[in-house]
Amino acid sequence: MSKSARNGALTNFRSSSVLSRQQQLSDWLSQVLAGAAFDLQPASADASFRRYFRVTLNAHTLIAMDAPPEHENCTPFIHASEILADAGLNVPHVLERNLELGFLLLTDLGDTTYLQALQQEPGSADKLYRDASQALIKLQLATRDGVFPLYDDALLDREMQLFPDWYLQRHLGITLDTKQTALLNDTFALLKRNILSQAQVFVHRDYHARNLMVCELNPGVLDFQDAVMGAISYDLVSLFKDAYIHWEEDRVLDWVVLYWQAAKKARLPVPADIADFYRDFEWMGVQRHLKVLGIFARLYHRDGKDGYLKDMPLVMDYLRRACARYIELRPLLHMLNKLENTQAQVGYTF
Repeated sequence: MSKSARNGALTNFRSSSVLSRQQQLSDWLSQVLAGAAFDLQPASADASFRRYFRVTLNAHTLIAMDAPPEHENCTPFIHASEILADAGLNVPHVLERNLELGFLLLTDLGDTTYLQALQQEPGSADKLYRDASQALIKLQLATRDGVFPLYDDALLDREMQLFPDWYLQRHLGITLDTKQTALLNDTFALLKRNILSQAQVFVHRDYHARNLMVCELNPGVLDFQDAVMGAISYDLVSLFKDAYIHWEEDRVLDWVVLYWQAAKKARLPVPADIADFYRDFEWMGVQRHLKVLGIFARLYHRDGKDGYLKDMPLVMDYLRRACARYIELRPLLHMLNKLENTQAQVGYTF
Protein backbone atom coordinates (compact mmCIF):
# COMPACT_ATOMS: atom_id res chain seq x y z
CA MET A 1 0.00 0.00 0.00
CA SER A 2 1.35 3.44 -0.93
CA LYS A 3 1.96 6.14 1.69
CA SER A 4 -1.02 8.16 0.41
CA ALA A 5 -3.27 5.09 0.62
CA ARG A 6 -2.07 4.31 4.14
CA ASN A 7 -2.67 7.89 5.22
CA GLY A 8 -6.14 7.80 3.62
CA ALA A 9 -7.06 4.60 5.45
CA LEU A 10 -5.75 6.07 8.70
CA THR A 11 -7.80 9.23 8.16
CA ASN A 12 -11.00 7.24 7.48
CA PHE A 13 -10.47 5.13 10.61
CA ARG A 14 -9.85 8.20 12.72
CA SER A 15 -12.89 9.97 11.31
CA SER A 16 -15.25 7.19 12.44
CA SER A 17 -13.51 7.03 15.81
CA VAL A 18 -13.75 10.80 16.20
CA LEU A 19 -17.50 10.78 15.54
CA SER A 20 -18.00 8.09 18.17
CA ARG A 21 -15.91 10.01 20.71
CA GLN A 22 -17.78 13.21 20.01
CA GLN A 23 -21.11 11.54 20.70
CA GLN A 24 -19.73 10.14 23.96
CA LEU A 25 -18.49 13.59 24.90
CA SER A 26 -21.88 15.15 24.11
CA ASP A 27 -23.65 12.54 26.23
CA TRP A 28 -21.27 13.14 29.14
CA LEU A 29 -21.72 16.91 28.92
CA SER A 30 -25.49 16.48 29.03
CA GLN A 31 -25.04 14.69 32.34
CA VAL A 32 -22.58 17.07 34.01
CA LEU A 33 -24.47 20.15 32.79
CA ALA A 34 -27.69 18.74 34.23
CA GLY A 35 -29.50 18.68 30.92
CA ALA A 36 -28.88 22.34 30.08
CA ALA A 37 -28.95 23.13 26.36
CA PHE A 38 -25.51 23.67 24.89
CA ASP A 39 -23.73 23.97 21.56
CA LEU A 40 -20.55 21.98 20.93
CA GLN A 41 -18.04 23.17 18.33
CA PRO A 42 -14.39 22.23 17.64
CA ALA A 43 -12.01 24.68 19.33
CA SER A 44 -8.57 23.23 18.53
CA ALA A 45 -6.44 20.10 18.33
CA ASP A 46 -2.78 19.60 19.14
CA ALA A 47 0.04 17.31 18.09
CA SER A 48 -1.20 14.54 20.39
CA PHE A 49 -4.53 12.69 20.35
CA ARG A 50 -6.18 15.41 22.45
CA ARG A 51 -8.94 17.55 20.95
CA TYR A 52 -10.75 20.54 22.40
CA PHE A 53 -14.34 21.73 21.96
CA ARG A 54 -15.98 25.01 22.90
CA VAL A 55 -19.17 24.46 24.88
CA THR A 56 -21.61 27.37 24.63
CA LEU A 57 -24.42 27.75 27.17
CA ASN A 58 -26.31 30.93 26.32
CA ALA A 59 -23.53 33.58 26.40
CA HIS A 60 -21.24 31.52 28.62
CA THR A 61 -18.51 29.29 27.20
CA LEU A 62 -16.46 26.41 28.58
CA ILE A 63 -13.89 24.07 27.03
CA ALA A 64 -14.27 20.29 26.84
CA MET A 65 -11.11 18.23 26.45
CA ASP A 66 -11.31 14.86 24.70
CA ALA A 67 -8.25 12.78 25.60
CA PRO A 68 -8.77 9.13 24.60
CA PRO A 69 -7.54 7.13 27.60
CA GLU A 70 -5.82 4.49 25.46
CA HIS A 71 -3.54 7.26 24.17
CA GLU A 72 -3.61 10.04 26.76
CA ASN A 73 -3.60 10.38 30.54
CA CYS A 74 -5.50 13.34 32.00
CA THR A 75 -3.94 13.06 35.45
CA PRO A 76 -0.72 14.99 34.63
CA PHE A 77 -2.85 17.80 33.14
CA ILE A 78 -4.95 18.07 36.30
CA HIS A 79 -1.85 17.95 38.52
CA ALA A 80 0.01 20.59 36.49
CA SER A 81 -3.03 22.89 36.32
CA GLU A 82 -3.15 22.99 40.11
CA ILE A 83 0.59 23.67 40.44
CA LEU A 84 0.60 26.43 37.82
CA ALA A 85 -2.51 28.06 39.27
CA ASP A 86 -0.91 28.06 42.73
CA ALA A 87 2.14 29.75 41.15
CA GLY A 88 -0.10 32.60 39.96
CA LEU A 89 -0.42 31.65 36.30
CA ASN A 90 -3.67 32.01 34.39
CA VAL A 91 -4.55 28.43 33.45
CA PRO A 92 -7.84 26.63 32.77
CA HIS A 93 -9.54 25.33 35.91
CA VAL A 94 -10.86 21.77 35.87
CA LEU A 95 -14.61 21.94 36.58
CA GLU A 96 -15.60 18.34 35.86
CA ARG A 97 -13.69 15.19 35.02
CA ASN A 98 -14.19 11.61 33.89
CA LEU A 99 -10.80 9.94 33.76
CA GLU A 100 -12.23 6.61 32.65
CA LEU A 101 -13.62 8.20 29.49
CA GLY A 102 -10.85 10.76 29.15
CA PHE A 103 -13.04 13.87 29.35
CA LEU A 104 -12.42 17.14 31.20
CA LEU A 105 -14.57 20.26 31.39
CA LEU A 106 -12.48 23.42 31.74
CA THR A 107 -12.83 27.15 32.05
CA ASP A 108 -12.36 28.97 28.73
CA LEU A 109 -9.38 31.30 28.20
CA GLY A 110 -10.73 32.61 24.91
CA ASP A 111 -9.88 31.95 21.29
CA THR A 112 -7.02 34.37 20.51
CA THR A 113 -3.60 32.76 20.70
CA TYR A 114 -0.36 34.72 20.91
CA LEU A 115 0.41 33.44 17.42
CA GLN A 116 -2.77 34.94 15.99
CA ALA A 117 -2.26 38.23 17.82
CA LEU A 118 1.39 38.52 16.76
CA GLN A 119 0.58 37.79 13.13
CA GLN A 120 -2.26 40.31 13.08
CA GLU A 121 -0.44 42.98 15.07
CA PRO A 122 3.36 42.48 15.17
CA GLY A 123 3.67 45.73 17.13
CA SER A 124 2.15 43.97 20.16
CA ALA A 125 5.19 41.67 20.48
CA ASP A 126 7.09 43.60 23.15
CA LYS A 127 4.11 43.75 25.50
CA LEU A 128 3.00 40.16 24.91
CA TYR A 129 6.48 38.75 25.40
CA ARG A 130 7.02 40.88 28.50
CA ASP A 131 3.84 39.41 29.98
CA ALA A 132 4.93 35.88 29.00
CA SER A 133 8.37 36.38 30.57
CA GLN A 134 6.84 37.65 33.80
CA ALA A 135 4.52 34.65 33.97
CA LEU A 136 7.47 32.35 33.32
CA ILE A 137 9.38 33.90 36.22
CA LYS A 138 6.38 33.23 38.49
CA LEU A 139 6.43 29.59 37.44
CA GLN A 140 10.17 29.28 38.05
CA LEU A 141 9.95 30.94 41.46
CA ALA A 142 7.42 28.28 42.51
CA THR A 143 9.99 25.51 41.97
CA ARG A 144 10.26 22.81 44.60
CA ASP A 145 11.41 19.21 44.55
CA GLY A 146 9.19 16.19 44.04
CA VAL A 147 6.45 17.91 42.03
CA PHE A 148 7.26 17.14 38.39
CA PRO A 149 9.37 14.43 36.72
CA LEU A 150 13.03 15.24 36.15
CA TYR A 151 14.19 16.36 32.72
CA ASP A 152 17.10 13.99 33.15
CA ASP A 153 19.86 12.47 31.04
CA ALA A 154 17.65 9.64 29.78
CA LEU A 155 14.80 11.93 28.71
CA LEU A 156 17.16 14.35 26.97
CA ASP A 157 18.68 11.40 25.10
CA ARG A 158 15.31 9.99 24.06
CA GLU A 159 14.27 13.34 22.69
CA MET A 160 17.46 13.93 20.68
CA GLN A 161 17.36 10.41 19.29
CA LEU A 162 14.18 11.43 17.45
CA PHE A 163 16.42 13.44 15.11
CA PRO A 164 18.40 10.53 13.61
CA ASP A 165 15.52 8.06 13.87
CA TRP A 166 12.73 10.16 12.38
CA TYR A 167 14.18 13.21 10.68
CA LEU A 168 17.33 11.77 9.10
CA GLN A 169 16.44 8.13 8.55
CA ARG A 170 12.65 8.17 8.09
CA HIS A 171 12.12 11.63 6.62
CA LEU A 172 15.27 12.11 4.55
CA GLY A 173 16.13 8.45 4.01
CA ILE A 174 19.67 8.94 5.32
CA THR A 175 21.45 6.27 7.36
CA LEU A 176 24.46 7.54 9.30
CA ASP A 177 27.71 5.61 9.18
CA THR A 178 29.69 4.71 12.31
CA LYS A 179 31.76 7.90 12.29
CA GLN A 180 28.72 10.14 11.86
CA THR A 181 26.81 8.30 14.57
CA ALA A 182 29.74 8.82 16.94
CA LEU A 183 29.86 12.53 16.07
CA LEU A 184 26.16 12.90 16.77
CA ASN A 185 26.45 11.03 20.07
CA ASP A 186 29.40 13.22 21.09
CA THR A 187 27.31 16.30 20.35
CA PHE A 188 24.44 14.90 22.40
CA ALA A 189 26.85 14.38 25.32
CA LEU A 190 28.15 17.96 25.06
CA LEU A 191 24.63 19.35 25.07
CA LYS A 192 23.53 17.23 28.02
CA ARG A 193 26.51 18.30 30.14
CA ASN A 194 25.60 21.94 29.63
CA ILE A 195 21.86 21.45 30.09
CA LEU A 196 22.14 19.38 33.26
CA SER A 197 24.59 21.90 34.75
CA GLN A 198 22.04 24.71 34.42
CA ALA A 199 19.81 25.63 37.35
CA GLN A 200 16.82 23.27 37.46
CA VAL A 201 13.36 24.81 37.76
CA PHE A 202 9.76 24.09 36.81
CA VAL A 203 9.56 23.81 33.01
CA HIS A 204 6.31 24.06 31.05
CA ARG A 205 8.04 22.35 28.09
CA ASP A 206 5.91 23.84 25.29
CA TYR A 207 5.81 27.52 26.21
CA HIS A 208 5.24 29.02 22.77
CA ALA A 209 2.85 31.22 20.81
CA ARG A 210 0.30 28.50 20.08
CA ASN A 211 -0.06 27.63 23.76
CA LEU A 212 -0.32 31.16 25.13
CA MET A 213 -3.62 33.01 24.98
CA VAL A 214 -4.31 36.73 24.92
CA CYS A 215 -6.42 37.33 28.02
CA GLU A 216 -7.33 40.05 30.48
CA LEU A 217 -4.91 38.32 32.87
CA ASN A 218 -2.19 37.82 30.28
CA PRO A 219 -1.10 35.29 29.19
CA GLY A 220 -3.48 32.40 29.46
CA VAL A 221 -1.34 29.26 29.55
CA LEU A 222 -2.33 25.96 27.90
CA ASP A 223 -0.85 22.53 27.12
CA PHE A 224 1.19 22.17 30.31
CA GLN A 225 0.60 18.46 30.99
CA ASP A 226 4.22 17.53 30.10
CA ALA A 227 5.75 19.84 32.72
CA VAL A 228 9.06 18.72 34.22
CA MET A 229 11.90 19.92 36.43
CA GLY A 230 14.57 21.03 33.98
CA ALA A 231 16.97 23.69 32.74
CA ILE A 232 16.06 27.30 33.45
CA SER A 233 16.66 28.31 29.82
CA TYR A 234 14.30 25.74 28.27
CA ASP A 235 10.98 27.59 28.27
CA LEU A 236 12.70 30.75 27.10
CA VAL A 237 13.90 28.86 24.02
CA SER A 238 10.36 27.65 23.35
CA LEU A 239 9.13 31.24 23.63
CA PHE A 240 11.74 33.13 21.61
CA LYS A 241 12.90 30.47 19.14
CA ASP A 242 9.34 29.46 18.37
CA ALA A 243 8.84 26.92 15.57
CA TYR A 244 5.76 28.80 14.38
CA ILE A 245 6.91 32.44 14.23
CA HIS A 246 10.26 34.05 13.48
CA TRP A 247 11.87 37.13 14.98
CA GLU A 248 15.20 38.73 14.07
CA GLU A 249 18.07 37.57 16.27
CA ASP A 250 18.84 41.07 17.60
CA ARG A 251 15.29 41.36 18.86
CA VAL A 252 15.42 37.93 20.47
CA LEU A 253 18.65 38.89 22.21
CA ASP A 254 16.97 42.04 23.59
CA TRP A 255 14.07 39.98 24.96
CA VAL A 256 16.44 37.42 26.51
CA VAL A 257 18.39 40.21 28.21
CA LEU A 258 15.18 41.71 29.61
CA TYR A 259 14.15 38.29 30.98
CA TRP A 260 17.64 37.76 32.46
CA GLN A 261 17.56 41.14 34.21
CA ALA A 262 14.11 40.45 35.66
CA ALA A 263 15.12 36.93 36.70
CA LYS A 264 18.20 38.24 38.51
CA LYS A 265 16.06 40.84 40.29
CA ALA A 266 13.68 38.04 41.35
CA ARG A 267 16.71 36.09 42.67
CA LEU A 268 16.32 33.21 40.24
CA PRO A 269 19.57 31.23 39.78
CA VAL A 270 20.58 32.59 36.37
CA PRO A 271 24.29 33.09 35.54
CA ALA A 272 25.77 36.40 36.64
CA ASP A 273 27.04 37.13 33.11
CA ILE A 274 24.55 37.54 30.26
CA ALA A 275 27.05 35.98 27.83
CA ASP A 276 27.01 32.77 29.86
CA PHE A 277 23.23 32.78 30.06
CA TYR A 278 22.84 33.38 26.32
CA ARG A 279 25.22 30.49 25.61
CA ASP A 280 23.08 28.25 27.83
CA PHE A 281 20.00 29.49 25.98
CA GLU A 282 21.51 28.66 22.60
CA TRP A 283 22.77 25.21 23.60
CA MET A 284 19.42 24.37 25.14
CA GLY A 285 17.93 25.49 21.85
CA VAL A 286 20.06 23.05 19.86
CA GLN A 287 18.68 20.18 21.93
CA ARG A 288 15.12 21.40 21.42
CA HIS A 289 15.56 21.98 17.68
CA LEU A 290 16.89 18.44 17.19
CA LYS A 291 13.92 17.07 19.09
CA VAL A 292 11.35 19.20 17.27
CA LEU A 293 12.63 18.20 13.82
CA GLY A 294 12.26 14.57 14.87
CA ILE A 295 8.78 15.14 16.28
CA PHE A 296 7.56 16.97 13.18
CA ALA A 297 8.85 14.13 10.98
CA ARG A 298 7.16 11.55 13.23
CA LEU A 299 3.87 13.44 13.15
CA TYR A 300 3.94 13.23 9.37
CA HIS A 301 5.20 9.68 8.81
CA ARG A 302 3.57 7.92 11.76
CA ASP A 303 0.46 9.99 12.43
CA GLY A 304 -0.37 11.31 8.96
CA LYS A 305 -0.19 14.97 10.09
CA ASP A 306 1.52 17.01 7.37
CA GLY A 307 0.76 20.46 8.79
CA TYR A 308 4.10 20.63 10.58
CA LEU A 309 6.27 20.06 7.49
CA LYS A 310 6.13 23.76 6.58
CA ASP A 311 7.64 24.63 9.98
CA MET A 312 10.74 22.45 9.58
CA PRO A 313 12.87 25.00 7.63
CA LEU A 314 12.64 27.58 10.42
CA VAL A 315 13.63 25.03 13.05
CA MET A 316 16.56 23.87 10.92
CA ASP A 317 17.63 27.50 10.49
CA TYR A 318 17.66 27.96 14.27
CA LEU A 319 19.75 24.79 14.59
CA ARG A 320 22.29 25.77 11.96
CA ARG A 321 22.73 29.33 13.22
CA ALA A 322 23.36 28.22 16.79
CA CYS A 323 25.82 25.52 15.75
CA ALA A 324 27.74 28.01 13.60
CA ARG A 325 28.36 30.29 16.59
CA TYR A 326 30.08 27.72 18.85
CA ILE A 327 33.23 25.86 17.88
CA GLU A 328 32.14 22.79 19.88
CA LEU A 329 28.97 22.51 17.80
CA ARG A 330 30.45 23.17 14.38
CA PRO A 331 31.16 19.48 13.68
CA LEU A 332 27.36 18.95 13.76
CA LEU A 333 26.92 21.84 11.33
CA HIS A 334 29.55 20.38 8.99
CA MET A 335 27.79 17.02 9.09
CA LEU A 336 24.45 18.67 8.28
CA ASN A 337 26.07 20.46 5.34
CA LYS A 338 27.45 17.18 4.03
CA LEU A 339 24.16 15.36 4.46
CA GLU A 340 22.27 18.10 2.63
CA ASN A 341 24.72 17.95 -0.28
CA THR A 342 24.51 14.16 -0.37
CA GLN A 343 20.73 14.30 -0.27
CA ALA A 344 20.69 16.58 -3.30
CA GLN A 345 23.18 14.42 -5.23
CA VAL A 346 22.04 10.88 -4.58
CA GLY A 347 18.43 11.14 -3.56
CA TYR A 348 18.06 10.66 0.21
CA THR A 349 20.63 7.95 0.66
CA PHE A 350 24.08 8.15 2.22
